[in-house]
Amino acid sequence: MDSQAISLVRSSFKAIAAVPDGPQALSRSFYALLFARYPEARDFFPAAMDVQRDRLISAVQYVIDRLEQSGPILTYLAQLGRDHRKYGVEDAHYVAVGNSLIAAVEQFPSTEPWTEELEQAWRDVLSVIAATMMDAANAESGPPAWGATVIEHLPVRKDISVVRLRLDEPMNYNPGQYVSVQVPSRPRMWRYLSPANPPNDEGIIEFHVRRVSGGWVSPAIVTQTMVGERWVVGSPLGDLGVRFDNGRDVLMIGSGTGIAPLRAQILDMARRRQELRVHLFFAGRYPCDLYDLGTLWALAEQNPWLTVVPVTEEDEDPWWYTGPSSATLPGMHRRLTGKVGQVVADFGTWSERDIQLVGSEAMINTTKFRLQAAGTPPENIRHDPAY
Repeated sequence: MDSQAISLVRSSFKAIAAVPDGPQALSRSFYALLFARYPEARDFFPAAMDVQRDRLISAVQYVIDRLEQSGPILTYLAQLGRDHRKYGVEDAHYVAVGNSLIAAVEQFPSTEPWTEELEQAWRDVLSVIAATMMDAANAESGPPAWGATVIEHLPVRKDISVVRLRLDEPMNYNPGQYVSVQVPSRPRMWRYLSPANPPNDEGIIEFHVRRVSGGWVSPAIVTQTMVGERWVVGSPLGDLGVRFDNGRDVLMIGSGTGIAPLRAQILDMARRRQELRVHLFFAGRYPCDLYDLGTLWALAEQNPWLTVVPVTEEDEDPWWYTGPSSATLPGMHRRLTGKVGQVVADFGTWSERDIQLVGSEAMINTTKFRLQAAGTPPENIRHDPAY
């Protein structure tokens, strides 16, 4: 990708981001133009657009920030192109999106002057993005999405459920990746979830879902999921996973239901009978947030290469928690207390480890800061986009 074009596009987007409510205003303008000029595109999107608008800006920001990283960003875009097959997207739709986004940027009242050179830079960058996504989608021979039937819905807390499904045909994904799901009560609203188990010949896939306050999809999953209902599951995305080729031991840090993709990797490593050492820090605000600690302790007892360290910010469960006592969880007496980023950094730099972070955006950013302040090389730390 041309460095001058990248520089111009990045400068243009920064000018938009500097305006109060700028990215959100750009998103609203983009969708208004897209639906006005290409009304058939409206059928691809949910009735409520708030989440979709935020997701667009996050995706654009993520790509623009990494345009020089040609290998990783092209891999990410290829995955995204394969995932977009679930919508029935065709090549012409990419043209519509690109034209509408350029028109929205051109009309945006920022301090950055709109010139022929800047327009061409946007067209060049969007052309590479669209071509990468289209080529990956068109080269794919597998299904655009997987049908799945719910076979178990297990409420483990008032706000957390474990849902197991049987896919109509097995999906080949790397443990640590995530997928999009659509549930029958929320048509055209896709939610990203990480499988908590590795792929298998039976096509069984497990998700750990926390109800997000004010969310559209997660409350429906936690409170309304019924055995026998049909879900749609999109193609696997993401770059998390154990790098067996470099022989480096692993540090995993997961908060709440962020434990799911780390759990999937550990289960996969257990069946491989590999020799890498893994330190897993399982974090939550309260002891009751460590809902899957029993499973992880059982895995650690069976696999000497695995060390599990529970961490909570508070010593006691909140007064409103009415579930089983967290004191009965195996190994809870070995729990550490504090912010997980600081707790992990207090052990040292972990400079010889490949490090994976999974959790909220705040948890990821704080933990990265703590680790890097302790001397951890930034290139050792990986996490997927937080959107």
